[in-house]
Amino acid sequence: MKATAQLKAEHEGITLMLRILENVSRRLESGEQVDPAHLDKIIEFIRVFADRCHHGKEEDLLFPALEAAGIPKEGGPVGIMLLEHDEGRKHVRGMADALSRYRGAGVPAGRDFATHARHYVALLSEHIEKENQVLF
Repeated sequence: MKATAQLKAEHEGITLMLRILENVSRRLESGEQVDPAHLDKIIEFIRVFADRCHHGKEEDLLFPALEAAGIPKEGGPVGIMLLEHDEGRKHVRGMADALSRYRGAGVPAGRDFATHARHYVALLSEHIEKENQVLF
């Protein structure tokens, strides 16, 4: 299996979690209670699998190889992907902060979680599409 095929396969798992996150966001926005332990697990999946494992492979292996092959980092697709990784991390931090408040404050913090989650879902969905269709 080619390395890019493995990364595309990982995108499928991440996309499934994005659909789950979208559903959870809808519930939080409507004021429905969601078990904070479930939100913890979503954040854990994103941080461990999507970021450390998947984005780590891209940042440590794929992107340097692309640069070595002549694809510029600055002003090119690699630079854009790195910026999007960083933007995604900011939204994950926002979800984690909102989750801490959600445990005590409930609905308003749940809506904050959902706002960051929706931004993350939109960002990662577009990001995955660009990687699958353009970069890979």
